[in-house]
Amino acid sequence: MSSVEIILLALALSIDAFAVSLAAASSGQVTGKRAAFRLSFHFGLFQFLMPVIGWAAGSGIAPLISAFDHWIAFVLLAGIAVRMIHSAATSRPGESRQDPSRGMKLVALSVATSIDALAVGLSLGFLELDIWWPSVAIGLITGSVCVVAIVMGSRLHVRFGRTAELFGGVVLIGVAVRILVVHLGL
Repeated sequence: MSSVEIILLALALSIDAFAVSLAAASSGQVTGKRAAFRLSFHFGLFQFLMPVIGWAAGSGIAPLISAFDHWIAFVLLAGIAVRMIHSAATSRPGESRQDPSRGMKLVALSVATSIDALAVGLSLGFLELDIWWPSVAIGLITGSVCVVAIVMGSRLHVRFGRTAELFGGVVLIGVAVRILVVHLGL
């Protein structure tokens, strides 16, 4: 696998994390450099780890995961999206919101955005290709695009406020539906 192919693969895998980062920042839930670092670091870390786990698991686990992985990602993302939309519709300006860069919400988002990377790791294992350079590239590129998305989303939030949060929730629902459409072959 050439470096260009690895970079393109990493960019493709980072799209979900980019969309979630953009949505979270545009909702005003990711504030400050620490929260931005936590979110981008964990998305990058999970995108790095999942191909390694998939590669190590080999073909024995592929049939078990492929039967329901898309449903897990869909439920996690759609659930968070519904909460974002509800929060935007019912919150008052200045009201405190749950930070998606902490706790189980961060873990759920990290898993949901990196399940595809697990399948990539399985594929690389089947092809008997090295996993370390692709995994490092996937993790670093994902973390980097998340930082860009957070900066963009923060600017959207400052400019559009609640409307940006509603938009973020709709984007997450779109990502969740796209995952189902792709995996179900619709």
